[in-house]
Amino acid sequence: MQKEWAGLCTGVFLLVSVVTSAQVGEQFRTLVINDKSGKVAVLQMGDKTYIDLKRLVQIADGSISYEGNRIILDVSCESALAPASTPETDQASSTLLSREFMKAAIEEISLMREWASTLANAIQNGYPISESSVADYRAQAQSGLAMASTSVSTDADHSGLQLLNSEFEHVQAWSNKLMEARKSMDTAKYAISPDTLRNDPVSQKIVSCGRFLAQMLVSGHFQDDPSCH
Repeated sequence: MQKEWAGLCTGVFLLVSVVTSAQVGEQFRTLVINDKSGKVAVLQMGDKTYIDLKRLVQIADGSISYEGNRIILDVSCESALAPASTPETDQASSTLLSREFMKAAIEEISLMREWASTLANAIQNGYPISESSVADYRAQAQSGLAMASTSVSTDADHSGLQLLNSEFEHVQAWSNKLMEARKSMDTAKYAISPDTLRNDPVSQKIVSCGRFLAQMLVSGHFQDDPSCH
């Protein structure tokens, strides 16, 4: 059936007829073309059956045009022979992340992790850390976020970028909080117990979202998670 229909992709037709039993009269029948079906008017005259050419083209998802005394029928082979899409495949396609975005997003997660972990380690162990060094880490993460933004090419990428932006804001808020505590000499509580810093709500949110983003990027499909909001 597919080979026969492939020969009809582009051609000139003056009349379409189907040989049947000798009957006369008009009726409606179901025409099936490569699993695509529809009702079509049928006119039987003698030993031949004639069908509506325009209706045939509609069922086949093709097109018809007229040039002088010629009738041009054009049917795309790819459209006629391709399997029908399903809601599942459409949904999977709509959540697919582009390779460029995934690469940039992974780099951005790495930059944010370096920013957060370096600051946390310094605060927890009483190491000196300057405003300028923190600003450098923040600037690198901002640059990485900008690169991820320019790599967006799909709706899924755009949704993924929103989660990256949210994670960046969380890290920045946490960084500001720790630097303010450092200025007010209120960082001793973080040095006394490592759990104090680890159990900080913002810290936990950053870790949870970071893990989720890493898993999402590995899967190649956009997903959502409350920890990133």
